[in-house]
Amino acid sequence: MTVAREPRLRPWSGVAGFGAAVAITTRHGGVSVGPFESLNLGLHVGDQPARVVANRERAAAAFGVDLDATVFAEQVHGSAVAVVGPAERGRGTRSMDDAIPATDILLTTDPGTTLVMLVADCVPVALIDPAAPVLAVVHAGWRGTAAQAVAQAVAAMAQHGGRPERMVAYLGPAVHPSRYQVDTEVQRALARAVAPDPLAPEVARADGPDHWRADLIAANRQQLVRAGLRPANIYDSGASTADDDYFSDRACRPCGRFALLARLLA
Repeated sequence: MTVAREPRLRPWSGVAGFGAAVAITTRHGGVSVGPFESLNLGLHVGDQPARVVANRERAAAAFGVDLDATVFAEQVHGSAVAVVGPAERGRGTRSMDDAIPATDILLTTDPGTTLVMLVADCVPVALIDPAAPVLAVVHAGWRGTAAQAVAQAVAAMAQHGGRPERMVAYLGPAVHPSRYQVDTEVQRALARAVAPDPLAPEVARADGPDHWRADLIAANRQQLVRAGLRPANIYDSGASTADDDYFSDRACRPCGRFALLARLLA
């Protein structure tokens, strides 16, 4: 394995005031090589599993937790929710075989459980109601966005004492609209997700016949407001996967995956 510096994480500053810790990993500070250099956290992309596990251990330690306290899901670009806690800690950490199956939303009320979502252009989302307290993380590519994944997460949190008007959301780095041209099928799917409201103009801008420039951050922001969150309570990283600090599946295939990690504070 290659010698690596400490993993470089980018925390959501100020989130401790909401009773949680949230951070985004970068691609720096791991042991993977080639197209996965260096902090690849994805076991499903063709990297050597031992290197991925070593990277995950390093990222978890940098986040202040043990890898066995984390939970990974088998992400399938859907909107299914899984509620996890102490019994699920460690699932999916070293093998895809025991990851939470077919799930793109993880929810917990347990401060000892760290939730993880992997991305490389899709939107990673953290949602917190500090008064409940309840935490959810979401993987929202265009299919998950069209399936209203963030709204499903808000609804699931409400079943555990959450109230949308108290919730805060964080949208991590995702594909930049300048790099994300989609066809009318995708634009219409995003529009159906907010019907009967009109799709916000910044979500999809015409870019020639049957082509649009899509902004998945804006799409999820619109859905969160429709779900009852206050606009002032929705934050984003200000970064995109056009930044070389992050893996981008659209820029390079194969490539690694970076992650959003989140946990409630005791």
